[in-house]
Amino acid sequence: MSFKDTITAKLADRFSPVFLEVIDESNKHRGHAGWREGGETHFRVRIATRHFDGISRVAQHRAVMEALDAELKSRVHALAIEVVPASGPFQ
Repeated sequence: MSFKDTITAKLADRFSPVFLEVIDESNKHRGHAGWREGGETHFRVRIATRHFDGISRVAQHRAVMEALDAELKSRVHALAIEVVPASGPFQ
């Protein structure tokens, strides 16, 4: 299973999102710190879930990072997190 698939599965299981997009942006970071041949080092997560209603942006990001702790400690160098309203629209 790819890291992208693992990230997607973990976030889907943990937060039951109404929208989830995991984008491997590693190709944009070729030659930068943390980049490795084969990619899967830099990701962007766009997520909408009712689990984040009423909590601060910092708490939302901490929850995502906690869910992906093992991946962040191994191969994933960078993670951009975008929490979008659970009511949409999703683009």
